[in-house]
Amino acid sequence: MSWAKTPDRSARTAAARKASHHTRFLDKAREMHPEATETQIEQIAESLRKAHYSALALKSAAARRAKSEATKAKKRAEAEQQLAQYRPGSAAA
Repeated sequence: MSWAKTPDRSARTAAARKASHHTRFLDKAREMHPEATETQIEQIAESLRKAHYSALALKSAAARRAKSEATKAKKRAEAEQQLAQYRPGSAAA
């Protein structure tokens, strides 16, 4: 209902867009290269954005890999424990 009653959606989301990551990258680019032209600043900001999201993707992949390896190790340990009861000389056999 809220969006249905909003005549100017762009104005409603302007504050969020202003505070978005893109603005952050532009600010960082200007800080790093104060003498650069606006075109150069845009290119630098785009490079910073790509680097940021590449780093996030790398961290995400590493976290998924670690979780997967932990799950596999747990399953291997459980399987080994189940097999151990059938080995000669075990107390359960």
